[in-house]
Amino acid sequence: MEPIRQFRARTAVLPLTNIDTDQIIPARFLRTTVRLGLGKQLFADWRYAADGTPRPDFVLNQGAAAGCEVLVAGRNFGCGSSREHAPWALLDYGFRAVISTEIADIFRSNSLKNGLLPIVVDEAGVAWLLANPGSELLIDLEGNRVVLPGGRELPFQIERFARYCLLNGVDELGYLRSQEAAIARYEQANA
Repeated sequence: MEPIRQFRARTAVLPLTNIDTDQIIPARFLRTTVRLGLGKQLFADWRYAADGTPRPDFVLNQGAAAGCEVLVAGRNFGCGSSREHAPWALLDYGFRAVISTEIADIFRSNSLKNGLLPIVVDEAGVAWLLANPGSELLIDLEGNRVVLPGGRELPFQIERFARYCLLNGVDELGYLRSQEAAIARYEQANA
């Protein structure tokens, strides 16, 4: 995992509530344990017509969304089942963060473990972001803030251990491995 400290990125907006993990990545695409390529199926039932052609009215099929690394969505993003494929698909597509007023707990946990930053901010902040698609933001994990154009700041919180892992670019196993010497000293002292 790459460390996340600060980055600038534009937003794509999906102003819907209760976007569940089956909408993020439909169940028929869950047969793989490989993360690469899942971005093509991100929001597949919304992005593509039955014949597989892109729907021009869906936000990710529009030119303005190209290269956006922050997805802004309505309340209760990532609800539903616990599929880890949902953050994998978002990451593979190119998103580095999701911003909402509410993010489902299991989705948040899966995101943090895989390097996708789930950011919860207040309703006024999300309302501004939804009304201003394509805005360039500063995502500042070190300062726990999103900085809007013009300098307005939206504070957010990330659980301490997950924040440590993201800032240092390690997952839980990587953190444990970094502690091997201390673990060995403890085991030797308490044998």
